[in-house]
Amino acid sequence: KTGIPTMTGKTQTSNVTNKNDPKSINSRVFIGNLNTAIVKKSDIEAIFAKYGKIVGCSVHKGYAFVQYMSERHARAAVAGENARIIAGQPL
Repeated sequence: KTGIPTMTGKTQTSNVTNKNDPKSINSRVFIGNLNTAIVKKSDIEAIFAKYGKIVGCSVHKGYAFVQYMSERHARAAVAGENARIIAGQPL
């Protein structure tokens, strides 16, 4: 994994979501049960961007993390997207 930001639309998000400072942990969202064979980083960013500024997004096999600027945005994303069906699987 590199920390080099990627361009997606007008926003620039890095692949780094593993910062250890306590504030960033509270503004990070774990997305589990994700069909990563179908769902790509750009799809995740498109779904979760409506909750706030995304500063990082990392996709792994079967799960992903989205790093927001604030804990408030992360909490709104969890409340809004928990159990949403994406690619036939509930998040």
